[in-house]
Order: sequence, then structure tokens, then C-alpha cells
Amino acid sequence: MRHRPLVCLLVLAAAIIAASPAAGSELVQDANVALVSLKVNAKSEVLLTYRRADGRPRRVLAWGAINARPPSADLPQVRFRWDYAGGWGKHRNGRYWKTFKNLCRPYDGPALPMLVTACKAPDGTYWAVQAWQRRLPLLGFDPWLPHHSNLELHLSHFSGELPKLEVFPNWTYHGRWQGVFGRYTYLGQPIYGFGATAKGVPKDKYGRNLYIDTLNSAYGSGWKRESGILTHAGTGTFCHSFVPQRPFTGYPSQEVRPAAPGERHRITVGGPGVMPVMQVELAGLTKADAHRDAEFNSVFDQVMSGDRACAGER
Repeated sequence: MRHRPLVCLLVLAAAIIAASPAAGSELVQDANVALVSLKVNAKSEVLLTYRRADGRPRRVLAWGAINARPPSADLPQVRFRWDYAGGWGKHRNGRYWKTFKNLCRPYDGPALPMLVTACKAPDGTYWAVQAWQRRLPLLGFDPWLPHHSNLELHLSHFSGELPKLEVFPNWTYHGRWQGVFGRYTYLGQPIYGFGATAKGVPKDKYGRNLYIDTLNSAYGSGWKRESGILTHAGTGTFCHSFVPQRPFTGYPSQEVRPAAPGERHRITVGGPGVMPVMQVELAGLTKADAHRDAEFNSVFDQVMSGDRACAGER
């Protein structure tokens, strides 16, 4: 592959990363809350009780969805219905939450990242709540707006197999830079949407943004948010190179940020439909991995087959 000049890399990076409000799984409306309880009844309704940031209690009823549909241009993705009045909106009963009979059993399902609480419903399905700081600023910047630090609650309802998030390391741009690539699937089908805004926000509930964090990098010590990228239409694949990048308009500085591969990399993405948030962590590459380019390229060719957008990052 031809070696690309730095200016080209800067333009490419700006085209594929974006700060996005698009969520995964199903996002609870309030952020920065203290969860009190998760209850599930025989009607496959879930009752979340939590305290908002101002200390006031809130009871939220959710129902009506499980797992996910494969991408479809004709059918909408599954999603919960919500009643933030604790049962008044659905049952016209302001005391519904007081008589809610919890039948949830201890959770014995697969391990989940960022888990707050989970349980097994009477029908054998699982409900889970995960907490995620999804809206951190990109390119290693410290939060400067209140929503950047929001801790979101994500509710999921699932049974059977979880989505499969595959992530691999590689050398990119003729070995000059370090990168990651992979594929996101559910039941063997790729996960992707049918359109996104110029900033990379999915236009439908099928699209998914992956968020990449880097540990102890040129951005500083600890985990820092590197980027947010879309899974690609038709394949569910994705790729990212740790290259110098220019911040988006509105960031505190417009100076070019350094390439920031870290000791470790972490990729987090919301599940399709109402599936859980998924996460993979892998070690960064070192000089000892310099001879493994052919090995990485072989995996790349297998995983990224059919993905034209990432062809130049092999």
C-alpha cells in the first residue's frame, strides 16, 4: 500500500471519527443517578428505582422488547416502551410501583462489562443495567462540558447468544502507525445502520458507534477517549488508526493532536436492539511486534473481506 502524507491522514481521521449522542442498548433518560433496585414481574415488565442527581427518587417502568432484529430497511429495530411515571402512563395507576411483585432471581448469565445489577426473570430471560461514560470528549481531551462526564444507565433484556465484538491489532499505513480493526455481529449477522449524519450519528436504531479508549498514551496517564466510529454498512466491520488528528470545531484547541496508541486499547459499543453494552480490551503493539505485519495482514484480509472503506489501512 502506498505511504500517505500526513495531511491526508488528518483529513481521513476527521472523516471517520465523531462525537455522537447515539446510544446503544436502551438508555435511561436520566444520567448520574444512584440505582436503588431492579425488579421484574411475571408480565415481563421491569421497574427501575433510582435517585436522581438532585436526590429525588424516580420509578421507571419498561417493557416490550428483547434481543434484537438483524438490520432491515423495512422493519424498525426492537426497543423498549417507557413509563417514567412508575406505572401511571401504562396502567393509569399511580400506586402501581407499590404493588409491583418482584420475581427476579439471581443473575447466572454471561459476564458483562460495567455491570451495575442484573437478574434472571421467571421466563429465563435476563435483565441487566450497565453504567457507561459514553460521551467523553475525543482525542484525549479532558471533559469541559457537563454532559461529557455523564454516567449513563443502559438497560438490556436478552436471552441466548450475546453480540460478538471481534477486535484485532495491526500496523497501518505501511507500518508507520498502529491501529485496530474488527467486526461486530449478532447471531452471525453484521450489525450496521442505513445512514448517518456528517458527524457520524446513526440515523436509525440499527446503526452503532464504537468508542475507542487508549491507556497511558501521548494524551497522558490513565484511560483517555480516542475516537468514536461507525460500524460499516453491509459488513459490521470497522477500523481505526492512531494517527495525528485535528480536533473538531468547538474543542478547546485546534492544534493537531499527537498519535496516541497506548499500552492497552479498549473498544466499547452498545448492543443492537436491547442487547447489552459490549466491550473488548487488548494490548497495544510494541517494538517486539514489528515482525508480525504479515500475520496481522492475514487476519485483516479474513475479517475485513468486503470492506472497501478500510482497504487503505492494511
